[in-house]
Amino acid sequence: MLDSIMNLMPHSLRWILAQLPDDVQASIEEIRVRELRPLEISYQDRYAFLSERGGLVNQEAQSYKPTSQDCLALLEQLTNHSLYTYEEELRRGFITIAGGHRVGLAGRTVLDQGQVKQIRDVSSFNIRIARDIQGVGKTIMPYLFDPAVRSIHHTLIISPPQQGKTTLVRDLARLVSRGDWGGIGSTTALAGRKVGIVDERSELAACVKGVPRFDLGPRTDILDGCPKAEGMMMMIRSLSPEVLVVDEIGRPEDGAAIHEALHAGIRMIATAHGADYEDARLRPVLKHLMEEGVFTRYVILDRRKGRLAPFRVLDRQGKQLGPQK
Repeated sequence: MLDSIMNLMPHSLRWILAQLPDDVQASIEEIRVRELRPLEISYQDRYAFLSERGGLVNQEAQSYKPTSQDCLALLEQLTNHSLYTYEEELRRGFITIAGGHRVGLAGRTVLDQGQVKQIRDVSSFNIRIARDIQGVGKTIMPYLFDPAVRSIHHTLIISPPQQGKTTLVRDLARLVSRGDWGGIGSTTALAGRKVGIVDERSELAACVKGVPRFDLGPRTDILDGCPKAEGMMMMIRSLSPEVLVVDEIGRPEDGAAIHEALHAGIRMIATAHGADYEDARLRPVLKHLMEEGVFTRYVILDRRKGRLAPFRVLDRQGKQLGPQK
């Protein structure tokens, strides 16, 4: 997975990462580059600083501290040597690169009438490694199939960051597009559905020039880099999806667009940040949608604890359907 980002890294950081053991490289989830502060990775549910020789260390004093030249070179590579071209991404605080990897940014903000116009003097980078893991949704799919309409329930996936919700929703989109309903059936009536994905952050599909690099199924159309609410309306008007997929909803305009989709007879799969069902209800837009009963299935991705199941499926009222203990 590191191959797709290695060429973007300054030579010094690339060399350090290349020295890591193969199993560590294969399991890296985040690379944290902070100017004049320890170079850090998260992997296998652990965190570690990296030494100048590419070793894993716990002490700050032993770690490599990226220089201002390292950070400037990284930013230049991420923006293809054109900060102006990436002005919108810099305003939003992240850049998505080929492969679906997202790089979060922090530094000095520039304001315009009280709103963030862009981030300058970028001094922190969080490189989140995207992974396309196929089949992770098959265990969940039987809980999400709605026999009344022979399609998927309106589904909201709730999880804290880095628990795999984007990976899961990508696989669910692929399964729905192919008509793989988790062994429920494969008759013509249970064939795949037309799927529309609004990929605002370019993470779900990892499109390059509009063409997805992740396999999202044979009946899937993608609007890449498009704001969710506007993209959902465009999909409804022009591409006649049977299932709409969006990541990280939470703004008022997202809720309005979801209502439009429902009124058009379209099924929804969406994700949102939250620790659990009750936590999601504290967010105003989600609370409104949940109280209206818009979603008939909730998938809660829990942090792994021993042998407990990593997910729970709830019905419209928040009652647990599975997995059964």
